Amino acid sequence: MRSLAVTEKHELEVVELPMPEIGEDCVLTKTIASGICNGTDMKIKHGAFKGINQYPCLLGHEAVGEVIAVGEKVKRFKIGDRVMVPFLETDAEGKYPGYASSWSGFSEYTVARDYEAMIEAGKGPGHPEFWDAYYTQQVLPKDIDPVDGVMLVTFCEVLAAIKNFGFTSEHKAVVFGAGPVGLTFVRMMKLLGVQTVISVDVLEEKRREAGVVGADAFVNSRTEDVVRRVREIVPEGVDYVLDAVGVNSIINDAMYLLKENGQICVYGICPIKEMQLSWADAPQNWTLRFLHVPVKDQVCKSLHFVPVGS
Repeated sequence: MRSLAVTEKHELEVVELPMPEIGEDCVLTKTIASGICNGTDMKIKHGAFKGINQYPCLLGHEAVGEVIAVGEKVKRFKIGDRVMVPFLETDAEGKYPGYASSWSGFSEYTVARDYEAMIEAGKGPGHPEFWDAYYTQQVLPKDIDPVDGVMLVTFCEVLAAIKNFGFTSEHKAVVFGAGPVGLTFVRMMKLLGVQTVISVDVLEEKRREAGVVGADAFVNSRTEDVVRRVREIVPEGVDYVLDAVGVNSIINDAMYLLKENGQICVYGICPIKEMQLSWADAPQNWTLRFLHVPVKDQVCKSLHFVPVGS
């Protein structure tokens, strides 16, 4: 089968790999849709993603695959099911030797594992074979197009980040970045009842998009004074500033926007891993948090799809 890899020279290359072998609690899937993540795939390609140090590296963490073979102990999946986030695992024992895996969703065939079958066999959480990532492998309903289903991975990641950071209806927040991820943050926050969400971006055309997803206000950071404008809307400062872009300078800028005990939450991935940090203008008490790999297992386990028309 074919797969897409980033080489040691940080070039993209279609490589030939053996077909995956499945165990008794696994299913084999044929990839039918896969999304490109600018925050992960592009930075891995350029060697700028923290934690990915081995190349060649197999790309793709936003895939949907159709089940074409089922292990004898599998209960959660059946032939024909479309499964979110199947992937390939690599290890030192001979699974695709020489390759690292960043989920490998740009492969023709991938694997999903039935965590319920693992638990029943005594291989649940705490067992060396068990990985929380198996919780993300959920069946996509037939009335959701697989291409749209790819975006559910982003939705789950954003929702997991919101829950991890602790946003609630009592809070006020600023979101830097109005690209697909930033706008998803705004939409999810408003659906969860976050009191005030202010969207910030350098592109004026994002003002309309931010309004569509529910932002309470939009600030063009290229033409407006962000601090003055945000303080006009929320004089006491906001509880959270979220960087959905991955630009280190936002951290210093965000301090002017925080209220006492506020949090700066960095979700966007910056290729530069250091900066000069000055907290001279920050509140007396504040928190800086990074979350580049959101743990979405509990979010995916609690997914309840409602068929169209219900």
